[in-house]
Amino acid sequence: MTIKPLADRVVIKMVEAEETTKSGIILAGSAKEKPQVAEIVAVGPGGVVDGKEVTMNVKVGEKVLISKYSGTEVKVDGQEYTILRQSDILAVVE
Repeated sequence: MTIKPLADRVVIKMVEAEETTKSGIILAGSAKEKPQVAEIVAVGPGGVVDGKEVTMNVKVGEKVLISKYSGTEVKVDGQEYTILRQSDILAVVE
């Protein structure tokens, strides 16, 4: 099954958080922060959203920085994805 986002939506897959600190301390599951870096899996076509023309500025495969608790989490074929609006993406990570 594949996910095709509509309008200005983007499907992302979160990048795994580091399990150790730079000094070598292993973090417990509860001590880890929710990761904010994700990889784009699918991009909607853009178009008119809420009366405004939206052009999609991101591409599949790019790594992006997102708002901490934005989007809707879904599980498809055992994989976890997040669907969010392009406006919830803060920056492209290069």
